[in-house]
Amino acid sequence: MTKVKIQFIKPGMMTTIQDAGRLGFLQYGVPKGGALDVRAMQMANWLVGNKLENAVLEITMMGPTIEFDNACQIAVTGASMPLKINGLEANCCECLQINKGTVISFGRLVSGCRGYLAIGGKWKVDSWLGSKSAFFFGRQNTTPESLIKKGSVVEIEPNSISNRQLPIVPVTDTSEKIKVVKGPEFDFFSKEFIGYFFSRKFRISPESNRMGYRLEKRIESYQAKRIISSGIIPGTIQITPSGQAVVLLSDAQTIGGYPRIANVIVADLDLLAQKKPGDDLEFELVDLTTANELRKGKNKKFEFLKN
Repeated sequence: MTKVKIQFIKPGMMTTIQDAGRLGFLQYGVPKGGALDVRAMQMANWLVGNKLENAVLEITMMGPTIEFDNACQIAVTGASMPLKINGLEANCCECLQINKGTVISFGRLVSGCRGYLAIGGKWKVDSWLGSKSAFFFGRQNTTPESLIKKGSVVEIEPNSISNRQLPIVPVTDTSEKIKVVKGPEFDFFSKEFIGYFFSRKFRISPESNRMGYRLEKRIESYQAKRIISSGIIPGTIQITPSGQAVVLLSDAQTIGGYPRIANVIVADLDLLAQKKPGDDLEFELVDLTTANELRKGKNKKFEFLKN
C-alpha cells in the first residue's frame, strides 16, 4: 500500500508524538514518558487496528491542522475537541476513512485537556530507547521528529480495517475528586496539615507541564522537612519547602528530595491527565485494597481492547 505523508499546516498549542513510553530505564534516570492518558491512546489505536502501544499524536488544548497526501484511517479520542474534516464536523471515537488531499482540524476545546489522534499503520519516526515519545533528556531533544512544528511531515505505512466504534463513552468530565493512597512520608505531616490538604480545592498553576502540575494554593502552616532523594513515579505528590504541592506526571524526574504525601492511584491517572491549568484538583484518600479494586474494575471495563 502507498505510504501516507501528513503535513502540519498548523502545529496546535502543543502537539507531540507519544506512545507507551520507555520501560526499564528508571535506574538510569530516564523517565517513562509516553502518553499521559494511556487509555485514550489505547482506544485510538484500537479503533484503527494498531497495536495498543503504537505511536499517536497527543494534542494539548488546541489542535493542529493536518493535510493528508493519501488515503488512510484515523481515530480521535480523549478530550472533547471537535474534529473537522475539510471544514465539516466529524465523529470522534470511531474509525474514519480519510481520502487523498483531506485536511483535518479541531474546534475549540469543550472539556478535558489532551486529545489523541491515531492513524492506522506503522509510523516512520525515529525512536530513542525503544520509544518514539517526545522527550528532552537534559537539554537534548532526543526525538526531534516527535515535537510537532509548523511544516513538520510524518510518514506512515498505512493499514486498513473494517469500521470500528467504541463500545463505551469516554469520560471527559474532570470534576470528580482524584483518589490517592498514602505516600511514604505521609506520617511526616501533622493532622492539621493532612486535614487541610484533603478538605481543599487546589487550582492547577499555569506553570505546569508534562513533568507535573504545580498547585497554586500554598499551605502556610507547613514545617519544611527534607528527605534523602528517593524514587518517584507518575502520580507522586510532593510538598515543597514553601508548602506548595506538586503532582508529578510521566516526564518527571525519577528521584526527588521533597516529602511524598500521597500518590494518585493507577485507576485515576488518566483522569488526572485530562486536567489543565486553571482547573481545580481535590483529593480523596483511599486504602490500598480500594485502589486495587478500582484498578481491576477499570481493567475489566476496557477488556474489549484485547480483541
